[in-house]
Amino acid sequence: LHNSEEKIVFSVIEDSPELLRFSVSRKNVKADKKLVDCVDLDAGLVHWFGGPQQKEQYWPVEKLNLSEYSYVTKEADNAGVAERYWVNSEGVFIYLSHQVPLFIDQNTMKAGHLCFIAHQAKPYNTRAQTYDFEYVIGVAANAKEAHLQAVDKYLGKPTGVPDERMAARPIWSTWARYKRDIDANTVMKFAKEIIDNQFTNSQFEIDDDWEICYGALTFRQSKFPNIARTVTELKNMGFRVTLWIHPFINTACSPYYEHAVANRYLVLDHNGRPNTQWWNSNTGEAAYIDFTNPAARTWYLAHLAELQRITGIDSFKFDAGESSWQPDDPVLTSALEQYPSPQKITTDYIDAVATFGPIVEVRSGFQNQMLNIYMRMIDKDSVWTWENGLPTLITTLLQLNMNGYPFVLPDMIGGNGYEGMPDRELFVRWLQANVFMPSLQFSYVPWDYVDGDGIQVVDLCRRFVKLHEDYTNVIMERFERAVTHGDPVNPPIWWLDPEDQIALSISDEFLLGEEILSAPVIEKGKTSRDIYLPRGRWQDGNTGTIHHGPTWLRNYPAPLSVLPYFIRQQ
Repeated sequence: LHNSEEKIVFSVIEDSPELLRFSVSRKNVKADKKLVDCVDLDAGLVHWFGGPQQKEQYWPVEKLNLSEYSYVTKEADNAGVAERYWVNSEGVFIYLSHQVPLFIDQNTMKAGHLCFIAHQAKPYNTRAQTYDFEYVIGVAANAKEAHLQAVDKYLGKPTGVPDERMAARPIWSTWARYKRDIDANTVMKFAKEIIDNQFTNSQFEIDDDWEICYGALTFRQSKFPNIARTVTELKNMGFRVTLWIHPFINTACSPYYEHAVANRYLVLDHNGRPNTQWWNSNTGEAAYIDFTNPAARTWYLAHLAELQRITGIDSFKFDAGESSWQPDDPVLTSALEQYPSPQKITTDYIDAVATFGPIVEVRSGFQNQMLNIYMRMIDKDSVWTWENGLPTLITTLLQLNMNGYPFVLPDMIGGNGYEGMPDRELFVRWLQANVFMPSLQFSYVPWDYVDGDGIQVVDLCRRFVKLHEDYTNVIMERFERAVTHGDPVNPPIWWLDPEDQIALSISDEFLLGEEILSAPVIEKGKTSRDIYLPRGRWQDGNTGTIHHGPTWLRNYPAPLSVLPYFIRQQ
Protein backbone atom coordinates (compact mmCIF):
# COMPACT_ATOMS: atom_id res chain seq x y z
CA LEU A 1 0.00 0.00 0.00
CA HIS A 2 1.23 3.48 -0.88
CA ASN A 3 0.35 6.93 0.51
CA SER A 4 -1.35 5.16 3.37
CA GLU A 5 -1.46 7.82 6.09
CA GLU A 6 -5.23 7.39 6.15
CA LYS A 7 -6.88 4.87 8.43
CA ILE A 8 -7.25 1.55 6.62
CA VAL A 9 -9.95 -0.82 7.85
CA PHE A 10 -9.81 -4.52 6.95
CA SER A 11 -13.10 -6.31 7.62
CA VAL A 12 -13.82 -10.00 7.17
CA ILE A 13 -17.21 -10.29 5.46
CA GLU A 14 -17.30 -14.05 5.01
CA ASP A 15 -15.12 -16.96 6.04
CA SER A 16 -16.70 -20.16 4.76
CA PRO A 17 -15.35 -23.32 3.10
CA GLU A 18 -16.39 -21.86 -0.28
CA LEU A 19 -15.11 -18.30 0.08
CA LEU A 20 -12.97 -16.00 2.17
CA ARG A 21 -14.11 -12.44 1.55
CA PHE A 22 -12.83 -9.25 3.14
CA SER A 23 -13.06 -5.53 2.47
CA VAL A 24 -10.36 -2.88 2.43
CA SER A 25 -11.65 0.59 3.20
CA ARG A 26 -10.49 4.16 3.70
CA LYS A 27 -13.30 6.59 4.45
CA ASN A 28 -13.46 10.34 3.95
CA VAL A 29 -10.13 10.68 2.21
CA LYS A 30 -9.37 14.32 1.39
CA ALA A 31 -10.04 15.07 -2.26
CA ASP A 32 -6.53 16.36 -2.94
CA LYS A 33 -4.93 13.10 -1.81
CA LYS A 34 -4.07 10.37 -4.33
CA LEU A 35 -4.05 6.81 -3.00
CA VAL A 36 -2.42 3.89 -4.81
CA ASP A 37 -2.82 0.20 -4.02
CA CYS A 38 -0.90 -2.21 -6.26
CA VAL A 39 -1.32 -5.92 -6.90
CA ASP A 40 1.58 -8.07 -8.07
CA LEU A 41 0.36 -9.79 -11.25
CA ASP A 42 2.92 -12.60 -10.81
CA ALA A 43 3.29 -12.65 -14.59
CA GLY A 44 4.22 -16.06 -15.90
CA LEU A 45 2.84 -17.80 -12.82
CA VAL A 46 -0.66 -16.34 -12.49
CA HIS A 47 -3.18 -15.34 -15.17
CA TRP A 48 -5.77 -12.56 -14.85
CA PHE A 49 -9.21 -12.10 -16.39
CA GLY A 50 -11.83 -9.34 -16.36
CA GLY A 51 -10.92 -5.68 -16.48
CA PRO A 52 -11.87 -3.28 -19.29
CA GLN A 53 -13.02 -4.01 -22.81
CA GLN A 54 -10.23 -2.77 -25.07
CA LYS A 55 -9.56 -2.22 -28.76
CA GLU A 56 -6.44 -4.38 -28.47
CA GLN A 57 -8.10 -7.04 -26.31
CA TYR A 58 -5.14 -9.09 -25.14
CA TRP A 59 -5.89 -12.24 -23.15
CA PRO A 60 -5.18 -13.11 -20.42
CA VAL A 61 -5.38 -9.47 -19.35
CA GLU A 62 -2.02 -9.26 -17.56
CA LYS A 63 -0.70 -8.53 -21.08
CA LEU A 64 -2.38 -5.09 -21.15
CA ASN A 65 -0.43 -1.86 -20.64
CA LEU A 66 -2.39 1.03 -19.16
CA SER A 67 -1.11 4.32 -17.75
CA GLU A 68 -3.19 6.08 -15.06
CA TYR A 69 -6.24 5.12 -17.06
CA SER A 70 -9.54 6.70 -16.00
CA TYR A 71 -11.71 3.70 -15.26
CA VAL A 72 -14.99 4.73 -16.84
CA THR A 73 -16.90 3.67 -19.94
CA LYS A 74 -15.49 5.65 -22.84
CA GLU A 75 -15.10 5.83 -26.58
CA ALA A 76 -11.31 5.67 -26.38
CA ASP A 77 -9.91 2.14 -26.73
CA ASN A 78 -13.43 0.67 -27.22
CA ALA A 79 -13.94 0.71 -23.44
CA GLY A 80 -17.70 0.31 -23.71
CA VAL A 81 -17.65 -2.03 -20.71
CA ALA A 82 -15.43 -1.23 -17.72
CA GLU A 83 -16.57 -3.31 -14.77
CA ARG A 84 -14.42 -2.92 -11.67
CA TYR A 85 -13.70 -6.60 -11.44
CA TRP A 86 -10.67 -8.84 -11.87
CA VAL A 87 -10.22 -12.55 -11.13
CA ASN A 88 -7.06 -14.63 -11.35
CA SER A 89 -6.08 -18.23 -11.92
CA GLU A 90 -5.36 -18.70 -8.20
CA GLY A 91 -9.02 -18.13 -7.36
CA VAL A 92 -8.68 -14.54 -6.12
CA PHE A 93 -11.06 -11.80 -7.24
CA ILE A 94 -11.02 -8.06 -6.64
CA TYR A 95 -14.14 -5.90 -6.87
CA LEU A 96 -14.04 -2.13 -6.38
CA SER A 97 -16.93 0.10 -5.34
CA HIS A 98 -18.54 2.15 -8.11
CA GLN A 99 -18.10 5.23 -5.91
CA VAL A 100 -14.29 5.14 -6.00
CA PRO A 101 -12.84 7.84 -8.34
CA LEU A 102 -10.81 5.10 -9.95
CA PHE A 103 -7.84 5.15 -12.31
CA ILE A 104 -5.79 2.06 -13.07
CA ASP A 105 -2.18 1.63 -14.07
CA GLN A 106 -0.90 -1.67 -15.39
CA ASN A 107 2.69 -2.52 -16.26
CA THR A 108 3.76 1.15 -16.52
CA MET A 109 3.97 2.78 -13.09
CA LYS A 110 5.26 -0.49 -11.71
CA ALA A 111 6.19 -3.31 -14.09
CA GLY A 112 4.28 -6.52 -13.49
CA HIS A 113 1.71 -4.80 -11.29
CA LEU A 114 -1.90 -3.69 -11.54
CA CYS A 115 -2.32 -0.48 -9.53
CA PHE A 116 -5.65 0.91 -8.35
CA ILE A 117 -5.43 4.69 -8.04
CA ALA A 118 -8.06 6.71 -6.18
CA HIS A 119 -7.96 10.37 -7.18
CA GLN A 120 -10.77 12.95 -7.18
CA ALA A 121 -9.84 14.29 -10.62
CA LYS A 122 -11.70 14.51 -13.94
CA PRO A 123 -13.63 12.72 -15.32
CA TYR A 124 -14.91 12.41 -11.74
CA ASN A 125 -16.64 15.30 -9.98
CA THR A 126 -13.90 17.59 -8.68
CA ARG A 127 -16.24 19.45 -6.31
CA ALA A 128 -16.38 16.63 -3.80
CA GLN A 129 -14.38 17.43 -0.66
CA THR A 130 -13.72 13.79 0.23
CA TYR A 131 -14.00 10.33 -1.25
CA ASP A 132 -14.03 6.71 -0.07
CA PHE A 133 -11.58 4.11 -1.36
CA GLU A 134 -13.19 0.71 -0.91
CA TYR A 135 -12.81 -2.70 -2.47
CA VAL A 136 -13.41 -6.35 -1.71
CA ILE A 137 -11.01 -9.26 -2.12
CA GLY A 138 -12.41 -12.78 -2.40
CA VAL A 139 -10.49 -16.06 -2.26
CA ALA A 140 -12.02 -19.31 -3.52
CA ALA A 141 -10.72 -22.72 -4.59
CA ASN A 142 -9.99 -21.73 -8.20
CA ALA A 143 -10.85 -19.18 -10.89
CA LYS A 144 -14.17 -20.80 -11.79
CA GLU A 145 -15.41 -20.92 -8.21
CA ALA A 146 -14.16 -17.39 -7.55
CA HIS A 147 -15.97 -16.07 -10.61
CA LEU A 148 -19.25 -17.75 -9.72
CA GLN A 149 -19.00 -16.31 -6.21
CA ALA A 150 -18.32 -12.84 -7.65
CA VAL A 151 -21.34 -13.15 -9.95
CA ASP A 152 -23.49 -14.17 -7.00
CA LYS A 153 -22.24 -11.47 -4.64
CA TYR A 154 -21.41 -8.52 -6.91
CA LEU A 155 -21.80 -8.74 -10.68
CA GLY A 156 -25.30 -10.21 -10.69
CA LYS A 157 -27.10 -12.61 -13.02
CA PRO A 158 -29.44 -11.74 -15.90
CA THR A 159 -33.11 -11.95 -14.97
CA GLY A 160 -34.25 -13.38 -18.30
CA VAL A 161 -33.03 -14.56 -21.69
CA PRO A 162 -32.82 -12.46 -24.87
CA ASP A 163 -34.59 -13.19 -28.13
CA GLU A 164 -34.21 -16.74 -29.49
CA ARG A 165 -34.62 -15.82 -33.16
CA MET A 166 -31.61 -13.46 -32.87
CA ALA A 167 -29.63 -16.41 -31.54
CA ALA A 168 -30.80 -18.81 -34.23
CA ARG A 169 -30.68 -16.79 -37.45
CA PRO A 170 -28.54 -13.95 -38.81
CA ILE A 171 -29.11 -10.24 -38.38
CA TRP A 172 -28.65 -8.36 -41.67
CA SER A 173 -27.44 -4.77 -41.26
CA THR A 174 -27.02 -2.01 -43.81
CA TRP A 175 -24.04 -0.48 -42.01
CA ALA A 176 -20.79 -2.07 -43.20
CA ARG A 177 -21.91 -2.65 -46.79
CA TYR A 178 -23.59 0.71 -47.41
CA LYS A 179 -22.44 2.96 -44.52
CA ARG A 180 -24.70 6.08 -44.64
CA ASP A 181 -25.69 5.64 -48.29
CA ILE A 182 -29.11 4.09 -47.68
CA ASP A 183 -32.69 4.73 -48.71
CA ALA A 184 -35.87 2.71 -49.21
CA ASN A 185 -34.72 1.36 -52.58
CA THR A 186 -31.36 0.23 -51.16
CA VAL A 187 -33.08 -1.49 -48.27
CA MET A 188 -35.53 -3.37 -50.48
CA LYS A 189 -32.81 -4.37 -52.95
CA PHE A 190 -30.65 -5.72 -50.12
CA ALA A 191 -33.56 -7.64 -48.61
CA LYS A 192 -34.38 -9.22 -51.98
CA GLU A 193 -30.74 -10.33 -52.40
CA ILE A 194 -30.88 -12.07 -49.01
CA ILE A 195 -34.03 -13.97 -49.98
CA ASP A 196 -32.78 -14.77 -53.50
CA ASN A 197 -29.59 -16.26 -52.06
CA GLN A 198 -31.65 -18.44 -49.71
CA PHE A 199 -30.38 -17.13 -46.39
CA THR A 200 -32.49 -17.09 -43.25
CA ASN A 201 -32.86 -14.05 -41.00
CA SER A 202 -33.73 -12.89 -37.54
CA GLN A 203 -34.21 -9.29 -38.65
CA PHE A 204 -33.22 -6.55 -41.06
CA GLU A 205 -31.45 -3.63 -39.39
CA ILE A 206 -31.65 -0.13 -40.88
CA ASP A 207 -28.53 1.67 -39.69
CA ASP A 208 -27.29 5.28 -40.01
CA ASP A 209 -28.44 7.64 -41.86
CA TRP A 210 -32.25 7.75 -41.78
CA GLU A 211 -33.21 10.80 -39.65
CA ILE A 212 -34.03 14.26 -40.96
CA CYS A 213 -31.30 15.41 -38.56
CA TYR A 214 -29.51 13.64 -35.73
CA GLY A 215 -31.82 13.57 -32.71
CA ALA A 216 -35.10 14.17 -34.56
CA LEU A 217 -36.14 10.50 -34.36
CA THR A 218 -38.07 11.22 -37.56
CA PHE A 219 -37.47 9.57 -40.94
CA ARG A 220 -36.20 11.73 -43.80
CA GLN A 221 -38.83 11.52 -46.50
CA SER A 222 -36.34 12.10 -49.31
CA LYS A 223 -34.77 8.77 -48.34
CA PHE A 224 -37.80 6.92 -46.98
CA PRO A 225 -40.96 8.43 -48.52
CA ASN A 226 -43.23 5.94 -46.77
CA ILE A 227 -41.33 4.08 -44.06
CA ALA A 228 -44.44 2.28 -42.79
CA ARG A 229 -44.92 0.76 -46.25
CA THR A 230 -41.23 -0.19 -46.46
CA VAL A 231 -41.44 -1.90 -43.07
CA THR A 232 -44.61 -3.74 -44.11
CA GLU A 233 -42.93 -4.95 -47.31
CA LEU A 234 -39.94 -6.21 -45.34
CA LYS A 235 -42.23 -8.05 -42.94
CA ASN A 236 -44.10 -9.60 -45.86
CA MET A 237 -40.72 -10.96 -47.02
CA GLY A 238 -40.24 -12.63 -43.62
CA PHE A 239 -38.05 -10.05 -41.88
CA ARG A 240 -38.48 -8.33 -38.59
CA VAL A 241 -37.18 -4.75 -38.78
CA THR A 242 -34.90 -2.96 -36.32
CA LEU A 243 -33.51 0.56 -36.37
CA TRP A 244 -30.21 2.16 -35.36
CA ILE A 245 -30.64 4.69 -32.53
CA HIS A 246 -28.26 6.97 -30.62
CA PRO A 247 -28.59 9.17 -27.48
CA PHE A 248 -27.59 12.52 -29.03
CA ILE A 249 -29.18 15.65 -30.48
CA ASN A 250 -27.13 17.85 -32.78
CA THR A 251 -27.40 21.58 -32.10
CA ALA A 252 -28.56 22.30 -35.66
CA CYS A 253 -31.42 19.80 -35.37
CA SER A 254 -34.31 22.25 -34.93
CA PRO A 255 -36.77 22.42 -33.27
CA TYR A 256 -35.86 19.20 -31.44
CA TYR A 257 -32.68 20.56 -29.89
CA GLU A 258 -34.38 23.73 -28.63
CA HIS A 259 -37.18 21.67 -27.08
CA ALA A 260 -34.67 19.47 -25.23
CA VAL A 261 -32.76 22.52 -23.97
CA ALA A 262 -35.93 24.25 -22.76
CA ASN A 263 -37.01 21.16 -20.83
CA ARG A 264 -33.54 20.46 -19.37
CA TYR A 265 -33.36 17.04 -21.01
CA LEU A 266 -29.63 17.32 -21.83
CA VAL A 267 -26.48 16.69 -19.83
CA LEU A 268 -25.04 20.07 -18.81
CA ASP A 269 -21.62 20.99 -17.52
CA HIS A 270 -21.27 23.01 -14.32
CA ASN A 271 -21.54 26.21 -16.36
CA GLY A 272 -24.92 25.12 -17.71
CA ARG A 273 -23.70 24.24 -21.20
CA PRO A 274 -24.73 21.03 -23.03
CA ASN A 275 -22.09 21.24 -25.76
CA THR A 276 -20.31 18.01 -26.64
CA GLN A 277 -19.26 16.02 -29.70
CA TRP A 278 -19.83 12.57 -31.17
CA TRP A 279 -18.83 10.89 -34.44
CA ASN A 280 -21.66 12.55 -36.38
CA SER A 281 -20.97 16.11 -35.22
CA ASN A 282 -18.25 18.70 -34.95
CA THR A 283 -16.83 19.87 -31.62
CA GLY A 284 -19.47 21.50 -29.44
CA GLU A 285 -22.24 20.89 -31.98
CA ALA A 286 -24.12 18.12 -30.19
CA ALA A 287 -25.69 17.30 -26.85
CA TYR A 288 -26.18 14.07 -24.88
CA ILE A 289 -29.63 13.24 -23.54
CA ASP A 290 -29.46 13.06 -19.73
CA PHE A 291 -30.65 9.56 -18.89
CA THR A 292 -29.97 10.21 -15.20
CA ASN A 293 -32.92 12.64 -15.35
CA PRO A 294 -36.21 10.68 -15.06
CA ALA A 295 -38.10 13.29 -17.10
CA ALA A 296 -35.59 13.06 -19.96
CA ARG A 297 -35.79 9.26 -19.92
CA THR A 298 -39.57 9.31 -20.07
CA TRP A 299 -39.54 11.83 -22.94
CA TYR A 300 -36.98 9.85 -24.97
CA LEU A 301 -38.68 6.49 -24.49
CA ALA A 302 -42.06 7.97 -25.39
CA HIS A 303 -40.59 9.31 -28.65
CA LEU A 304 -39.23 5.88 -29.53
CA ALA A 305 -42.51 4.17 -28.65
CA GLU A 306 -44.35 6.60 -30.94
CA LEU A 307 -41.79 5.95 -33.69
CA GLN A 308 -42.50 2.23 -33.31
CA ARG A 309 -46.23 2.82 -33.45
CA ILE A 310 -46.22 4.84 -36.66
CA THR A 311 -43.59 2.80 -38.53
CA GLY A 312 -44.13 -0.78 -37.35
CA ILE A 313 -40.43 -1.10 -36.40
CA ASP A 314 -39.95 -4.14 -34.15
CA SER A 315 -37.00 -3.01 -32.03
CA PHE A 316 -33.80 -1.00 -31.89
CA LYS A 317 -30.01 -1.16 -32.04
CA PHE A 318 -28.85 1.35 -29.41
CA ASP A 319 -25.44 2.84 -30.08
CA ALA A 320 -23.00 4.71 -27.82
CA GLY A 321 -23.91 5.17 -24.13
CA GLU A 322 -20.36 5.59 -22.84
CA SER A 323 -19.73 8.25 -20.20
CA SER A 324 -17.06 10.02 -22.27
CA TRP A 325 -19.64 11.54 -24.64
CA GLN A 326 -20.79 13.87 -21.87
CA PRO A 327 -19.61 17.48 -21.71
CA ASP A 328 -16.48 17.97 -19.65
CA ASP A 329 -17.34 18.16 -15.92
CA PRO A 330 -20.99 17.04 -16.24
CA VAL A 331 -23.82 17.50 -13.75
CA LEU A 332 -25.76 14.26 -13.26
CA THR A 333 -28.88 13.45 -11.27
CA SER A 334 -28.93 10.90 -8.45
CA ALA A 335 -31.37 10.33 -5.63
CA LEU A 336 -28.70 8.50 -3.62
CA GLU A 337 -25.41 10.32 -4.20
CA GLN A 338 -24.43 13.98 -4.13
CA TYR A 339 -21.64 13.36 -6.62
CA PRO A 340 -22.64 10.41 -8.82
CA SER A 341 -20.06 8.57 -10.89
CA PRO A 342 -19.86 9.68 -14.54
CA GLN A 343 -20.75 6.08 -15.41
CA LYS A 344 -24.23 6.55 -14.00
CA ILE A 345 -25.35 7.81 -17.40
CA THR A 346 -24.26 4.51 -18.97
CA THR A 347 -26.17 2.47 -16.38
CA ASP A 348 -29.30 4.59 -16.69
CA TYR A 349 -29.23 4.70 -20.51
CA ILE A 350 -28.92 0.93 -20.83
CA ASP A 351 -31.54 0.30 -18.13
CA ALA A 352 -33.92 2.65 -19.94
CA VAL A 353 -33.57 1.25 -23.46
CA ALA A 354 -33.76 -2.34 -22.21
CA THR A 355 -37.45 -1.71 -21.52
CA PHE A 356 -38.03 -2.25 -25.25
CA GLY A 357 -37.50 -5.96 -24.68
CA PRO A 358 -35.30 -8.92 -25.57
CA ILE A 359 -34.63 -7.94 -29.22
CA VAL A 360 -32.64 -4.89 -28.04
CA GLU A 361 -28.89 -4.64 -28.62
CA VAL A 362 -26.53 -2.21 -26.88
CA ARG A 363 -22.77 -1.66 -26.95
CA SER A 364 -21.98 -0.25 -23.50
CA GLY A 365 -22.75 -1.18 -19.93
CA PHE A 366 -21.90 -0.56 -16.31
CA GLN A 367 -23.61 -2.72 -13.70
CA ASN A 368 -26.23 -3.75 -16.30
CA GLN A 369 -25.62 -7.50 -16.10
CA MET A 370 -29.18 -8.27 -15.01
CA LEU A 371 -30.74 -7.32 -18.35
CA ASN A 372 -32.04 -9.80 -20.95
CA ILE A 373 -30.63 -7.96 -23.96
CA TYR A 374 -27.66 -8.46 -26.30
CA MET A 375 -24.34 -6.75 -25.59
CA ARG A 376 -22.78 -5.94 -28.96
CA MET A 377 -19.05 -5.82 -29.42
CA ILE A 378 -17.97 -2.33 -30.51
CA ASP A 379 -17.09 -2.06 -34.21
CA LYS A 380 -14.27 -4.37 -35.27
CA ASP A 381 -11.82 -3.53 -38.04
CA SER A 382 -11.42 -5.71 -41.14
CA VAL A 383 -7.88 -6.85 -40.32
CA TRP A 384 -6.12 -10.02 -39.14
CA THR A 385 -4.21 -8.32 -36.32
CA TRP A 386 -4.64 -7.62 -32.61
CA GLU A 387 -5.39 -3.99 -33.54
CA ASN A 388 -9.15 -4.61 -33.21
CA GLY A 389 -9.10 -7.37 -35.82
CA LEU A 390 -10.15 -11.01 -36.02
CA PRO A 391 -8.13 -12.33 -33.01
CA THR A 392 -9.98 -9.86 -30.76
CA LEU A 393 -13.35 -11.32 -31.76
CA ILE A 394 -12.57 -14.27 -29.49
CA THR A 395 -10.91 -12.35 -26.67
CA THR A 396 -13.67 -9.72 -26.55
CA LEU A 397 -16.20 -12.55 -26.34
CA LEU A 398 -14.31 -13.99 -23.36
CA GLN A 399 -13.81 -10.60 -21.72
CA LEU A 400 -17.52 -9.73 -21.85
CA ASN A 401 -18.51 -13.15 -20.52
CA MET A 402 -16.03 -12.84 -17.64
CA ASN A 403 -17.50 -9.45 -16.74
CA GLY A 404 -20.96 -10.95 -16.39
CA TYR A 405 -22.34 -10.14 -19.86
CA PRO A 406 -23.05 -13.58 -21.38
CA PHE A 407 -25.47 -12.51 -24.15
CA VAL A 408 -22.80 -11.31 -26.56
CA LEU A 409 -23.58 -10.07 -30.07
CA PRO A 410 -20.42 -10.16 -32.19
CA ASP A 411 -20.16 -7.25 -34.59
CA MET A 412 -20.38 -7.54 -38.40
CA ILE A 413 -18.91 -10.67 -39.98
CA GLY A 414 -15.72 -9.53 -41.70
CA GLY A 415 -15.54 -6.33 -39.68
CA ASN A 416 -16.73 -2.87 -40.65
CA GLY A 417 -14.51 -2.28 -43.67
CA TYR A 418 -13.48 1.25 -42.74
CA GLU A 419 -10.31 0.75 -44.79
CA GLY A 420 -12.01 -1.31 -47.48
CA MET A 421 -14.07 -4.46 -47.85
CA PRO A 422 -12.60 -7.59 -46.21
CA ASP A 423 -11.17 -10.14 -48.62
CA ARG A 424 -12.72 -13.56 -49.10
CA GLU A 425 -10.39 -15.42 -46.75
CA LEU A 426 -10.92 -12.96 -43.89
CA PHE A 427 -14.69 -12.97 -44.43
CA VAL A 428 -14.97 -16.77 -44.32
CA ARG A 429 -12.61 -17.16 -41.34
CA TRP A 430 -14.55 -14.46 -39.49
CA LEU A 431 -17.83 -16.31 -40.07
CA GLN A 432 -16.24 -19.54 -38.84
CA ALA A 433 -14.97 -17.85 -35.67
CA ASN A 434 -18.49 -16.52 -35.11
CA VAL A 435 -20.36 -19.83 -35.54
CA PHE A 436 -20.40 -20.93 -31.89
CA MET A 437 -20.97 -17.44 -30.50
CA PRO A 438 -24.54 -16.47 -29.54
CA SER A 439 -25.52 -14.63 -32.72
CA LEU A 440 -24.50 -13.97 -36.34
CA GLN A 441 -24.58 -10.52 -37.93
CA PHE A 442 -24.00 -9.94 -41.65
CA SER A 443 -23.60 -6.72 -43.58
CA TYR A 444 -20.97 -7.70 -46.12
CA VAL A 445 -22.50 -10.62 -47.97
CA PRO A 446 -21.25 -13.98 -49.28
CA TRP A 447 -22.51 -13.37 -52.83
CA ASP A 448 -20.16 -10.41 -53.25
CA TYR A 449 -17.19 -12.81 -53.27
CA VAL A 450 -15.79 -14.77 -56.21
CA ASP A 451 -15.80 -18.57 -56.16
CA GLY A 452 -12.56 -20.43 -56.81
CA ASP A 453 -10.00 -22.90 -55.46
CA GLY A 454 -12.83 -25.34 -54.83
CA ILE A 455 -14.71 -22.81 -52.68
CA GLN A 456 -18.32 -21.96 -53.50
CA VAL A 457 -18.62 -18.99 -51.14
CA VAL A 458 -22.41 -18.77 -50.87
CA ASP A 459 -22.81 -22.52 -50.33
CA LEU A 460 -20.00 -22.58 -47.78
CA CYS A 461 -21.45 -19.66 -45.83
CA ARG A 462 -24.93 -21.19 -45.88
CA ARG A 463 -23.40 -24.34 -44.39
CA PHE A 464 -21.86 -22.42 -41.49
CA VAL A 465 -25.04 -20.43 -40.90
CA LYS A 466 -26.91 -23.75 -40.68
CA LEU A 467 -24.27 -25.18 -38.33
CA HIS A 468 -24.84 -22.22 -36.03
CA GLU A 469 -28.61 -22.64 -36.18
CA ASP A 470 -28.30 -26.37 -35.48
CA TYR A 471 -26.83 -25.48 -32.08
CA THR A 472 -29.51 -22.93 -31.14
CA ASN A 473 -30.80 -25.32 -28.49
CA VAL A 474 -27.38 -25.37 -26.82
CA ILE A 475 -27.15 -21.57 -26.97
CA MET A 476 -30.59 -21.19 -25.41
CA GLU A 477 -29.79 -23.76 -22.72
CA ARG A 478 -26.69 -21.74 -21.84
CA PHE A 479 -28.76 -18.54 -21.83
CA GLU A 480 -31.07 -20.20 -19.29
CA ARG A 481 -28.12 -21.38 -17.20
CA ALA A 482 -26.73 -17.84 -17.15
CA VAL A 483 -30.03 -16.78 -15.59
CA THR A 484 -30.22 -19.59 -13.04
CA HIS A 485 -26.54 -20.08 -12.16
CA GLY A 486 -24.62 -17.09 -13.53
CA ASP A 487 -22.41 -19.19 -15.81
CA PRO A 488 -20.88 -17.62 -18.93
CA VAL A 489 -22.44 -18.71 -22.24
CA ASN A 490 -19.01 -18.73 -23.92
CA PRO A 491 -16.42 -19.48 -21.24
CA PRO A 492 -12.67 -19.71 -21.76
CA ILE A 493 -11.53 -23.32 -22.18
CA TRP A 494 -10.08 -23.39 -18.63
CA TRP A 495 -13.68 -23.38 -17.36
CA LEU A 496 -13.62 -27.19 -17.74
CA ASP A 497 -10.41 -27.52 -15.71
CA PRO A 498 -9.43 -24.34 -13.84
CA GLU A 499 -6.17 -25.92 -12.64
CA ASP A 500 -4.91 -26.56 -16.21
CA GLN A 501 -2.04 -24.12 -16.72
CA ILE A 502 -2.04 -24.51 -20.50
CA ALA A 503 -5.79 -23.95 -20.78
CA LEU A 504 -5.49 -20.83 -18.60
CA SER A 505 -3.19 -19.24 -21.19
CA ILE A 506 -5.17 -20.03 -24.38
CA SER A 507 -6.56 -16.98 -26.23
CA ASP A 508 -7.62 -18.42 -29.61
CA GLU A 509 -10.15 -21.07 -28.57
CA PHE A 510 -13.43 -20.83 -26.65
CA LEU A 511 -16.32 -22.91 -25.43
CA LEU A 512 -20.04 -22.85 -26.05
CA GLY A 513 -21.25 -23.89 -22.64
CA GLU A 514 -19.40 -26.99 -21.51
CA GLU A 515 -20.24 -28.96 -24.64
CA ILE A 516 -18.54 -27.39 -27.68
CA LEU A 517 -14.94 -26.26 -28.13
CA SER A 518 -14.32 -23.98 -31.12
CA ALA A 519 -10.79 -23.48 -32.45
CA PRO A 520 -11.11 -21.31 -35.57
CA VAL A 521 -8.21 -20.37 -37.81
CA ILE A 522 -7.52 -16.67 -37.21
CA GLU A 523 -4.19 -16.21 -39.01
CA LYS A 524 -3.95 -15.11 -42.63
CA GLY A 525 -2.89 -17.81 -45.07
CA LYS A 526 -2.94 -20.65 -42.53
CA THR A 527 -4.52 -23.98 -43.47
CA SER A 528 -3.72 -25.78 -40.22
CA ARG A 529 -3.34 -24.93 -36.56
CA ASP A 530 -2.41 -26.39 -33.18
CA ILE A 531 -5.39 -27.09 -30.94
CA TYR A 532 -5.39 -27.71 -27.20
CA LEU A 533 -8.15 -29.91 -25.79
CA PRO A 534 -8.62 -29.71 -22.01
CA ARG A 535 -9.67 -32.60 -19.80
CA GLY A 536 -12.48 -34.69 -21.26
CA ARG A 537 -13.45 -36.98 -24.11
CA TRP A 538 -13.80 -34.97 -27.31
CA GLN A 539 -15.38 -35.93 -30.63
CA ASP A 540 -14.06 -34.09 -33.68
CA GLY A 541 -17.02 -32.27 -35.25
CA ASN A 542 -15.57 -32.75 -38.73
CA THR A 543 -14.24 -36.32 -38.70
CA GLY A 544 -15.93 -38.01 -35.74
CA THR A 545 -12.54 -39.01 -34.29
CA ILE A 546 -12.42 -39.28 -30.49
CA HIS A 547 -9.61 -37.54 -28.58
CA HIS A 548 -8.87 -37.73 -24.86
CA GLY A 549 -7.78 -34.50 -23.19
CA PRO A 550 -5.74 -32.90 -21.96
CA THR A 551 -3.83 -33.10 -25.22
CA TRP A 552 -2.44 -31.06 -28.10
CA LEU A 553 -3.52 -31.75 -31.67
CA ARG A 554 -0.59 -30.45 -33.69
CA ASN A 555 -1.04 -29.15 -37.24
CA TYR A 556 -4.74 -29.93 -37.35
CA PRO A 557 -5.69 -29.57 -41.06
CA ALA A 558 -8.06 -26.65 -41.61
CA PRO A 559 -8.31 -25.43 -45.20
CA LEU A 560 -10.65 -22.50 -45.82
CA SER A 561 -13.68 -24.79 -45.91
CA VAL A 562 -13.03 -26.22 -42.41
CA LEU A 563 -13.88 -24.88 -38.94
CA PRO A 564 -12.19 -27.03 -36.29
CA TYR A 565 -14.63 -27.79 -33.46
CA PHE A 566 -15.09 -30.56 -30.92
CA ILE A 567 -18.04 -31.95 -28.98
CA ARG A 568 -17.45 -33.07 -25.42
CA GLN A 569 -18.78 -36.57 -24.76
CA GLN A 570 -20.43 -37.20 -21.42
